[in-house]
Amino acid sequence: MWTGTLYALAAGLMWGLVFISPLLLPDYPAALQSVGRYLAFGLIALPLAWMDRAALRQLGRADWLEALKLAAVGNLLYYLCLASAIQLAGAPLPTMIIGTLPVVIAISANLRDARRDGQLPWLMLAPSLALIGAGILCVNQAELETLGRITQGELAHYARGALFAVGAVACWTWYPLRNAGWLRRHPERSPRTWATAQGIATLPLALAGYLLLWLFMGTRGSAFAMPFGPHPWLFVGLMAAIGLFASWLGTLCWNAASQRLPTALSGQLIVFETLAAMTYAFLLRGRLPAPLTLGGVALLVMGVAWAVRIRPRPLAVAVGEE
Repeated sequence: MWTGTLYALAAGLMWGLVFISPLLLPDYPAALQSVGRYLAFGLIALPLAWMDRAALRQLGRADWLEALKLAAVGNLLYYLCLASAIQLAGAPLPTMIIGTLPVVIAISANLRDARRDGQLPWLMLAPSLALIGAGILCVNQAELETLGRITQGELAHYARGALFAVGAVACWTWYPLRNAGWLRRHPERSPRTWATAQGIATLPLALAGYLLLWLFMGTRGSAFAMPFGPHPWLFVGLMAAIGLFASWLGTLCWNAASQRLPTALSGQLIVFETLAAMTYAFLLRGRLPAPLTLGGVALLVMGVAWAVRIRPRPLAVAVGEE
């Protein structure tokens, strides 16, 4: 249990790096940063695949098809929905909706995977979910204030942005459930090998997305300097770092956590990504968070501490006690 929690913490620390890129490259389109990240992930996976070629050869056609589905939905479609939501509604509304992921995944997994993982008793799970939900509200207080200032003319854009954000939540609720299912059915497979396989599956999709975006921007007469923008070395360096640490290493750690933890618990541990992203952002800004934000962080930590104390029970036992 604790080893899996530490792997989830490491994944959150890696994934939090993704939120630095928009701060350091504010003049780069979100879609370009998305396909750039996953193109780097795929390219980095190539030499790693050569080193792990013996284990990768053991994957069958169904396994590669599963890796392709996970890459398409959990990587590219998720970020396409998220980028579209931000472009339509700005950052505050999508941030609030995406912030519900730990609660949504935990509830979905406890309903869907109880027979496989054992069920986390709902009465014991409720305080953890309540603490995490309250923490999310506190750390997103600025976003809530922004939503209160929406004008009538902006309502349609915000509504469409909200739909895309809900789509992003659906994608990344499906991904950890499906990914954990494959890992649980193949306990003999290495989390490293499965992370590399997803990188290889991502490569052709990300390459096609990058070329299509380049073509689209060209036909629209965009002044943006493709293929690497006005700061090519910074862009390439950031995409390489994020591709290695956030995409490959983060996926590896998440796979290792998914093999060890009930999905209903690992879903809640996605709050580590939120905490890491906040920490990195405030370090870049060189200032401390507001007291309400610190209170939200404390609630998130308390929620996680409560969650890791809960042990799954066979479905019949858990239902009988309720």
